[in-house]
Amino acid sequence: MEKNPDAYRKQSVRSDKIFKLAATIAGSFVLVIIALMIFQLISESYPIWESEGLSFIIGTDWNAVEGRESFGALPYIAGTLVTAALAMGIGVPLSIGIAMFISDAPAKIGGPLGFLVELLAAVPSIIYGLWGLLVFRLYFQDWVEKPLHDLFGDSIFLFSGTPFGLDIITASVILAIMIIPTVSSVSREIMKAVPQQQREAAYMLGATKWEMFKLAVFPYSKTGLIGASILGLGRAVGETMAVTMLIGNATGISAFPSSFFKPSQTMSSIIANEFVEASPASLHLPALIGVALILLLIAIVINVIAHLLVTRMMKIKEGAINN
Repeated sequence: MEKNPDAYRKQSVRSDKIFKLAATIAGSFVLVIIALMIFQLISESYPIWESEGLSFIIGTDWNAVEGRESFGALPYIAGTLVTAALAMGIGVPLSIGIAMFISDAPAKIGGPLGFLVELLAAVPSIIYGLWGLLVFRLYFQDWVEKPLHDLFGDSIFLFSGTPFGLDIITASVILAIMIIPTVSSVSREIMKAVPQQQREAAYMLGATKWEMFKLAVFPYSKTGLIGASILGLGRAVGETMAVTMLIGNATGISAFPSSFFKPSQTMSSIIANEFVEASPASLHLPALIGVALILLLIAIVINVIAHLLVTRMMKIKEGAINN
């Protein structure tokens, strides 16, 4: 017995409305969660904003002693941005190089190697921190930090200070190692999505392997590679445990990152170090929550800027294709 066409159409319209409503609710869920997080952080950190005002962002003092309380988050904001930038500068080129090799390697080599790289992403950050603290920093101090300090320490301020392994550069290198699995895995999949005809066309024109990537792969996958790098930046900005174990955990003005070999702190590490002992009756706890609010806003700004860059590049690419 055939269904009535009108009844079938009404049922389809009803199902479509239910689907649209469910999809809208699901899409709005993320926005609601972010809005609730921001509201909660603002309300819990209100006492520090009322007490310190804008000086909380630009201040450098950090004193939690009751009666002499003074809080400034600038050294930790700078520490977060510097360590993330160094990690990106080290990790992203390595990640793209790994992705280039795996995407163009024979399946017998590329498959297992790609699997090993993805396994690195499953290693907990505390393991990276322990390895960096007990093994890596000792070799890095003797083979990298001390030679750099001896060569440039007297003439370049970035290499001044006493290298002892618990500092900005060590934490940044570990961060770079931690973002490599994420950035390289995404970059590899993006490069594999480039049509094989483009690679073959470049080879037919006499291009070398590097020229093939430069002329055929990178222009096609540029937007995706930027997105992969932003994923790595998101992890570098928010990483806590490994950085806390390796960055030296200085406080106040001494935490300002004026040298690669100085101890510092990031926003996430200062929260991890002091949140348990912070008293709700003082300004210490609101100050830490205020640091968390700044960290969340920085992460949102980074992702918004990345989205705008990718959107702009997509428009430029579409315009070039249409023309």
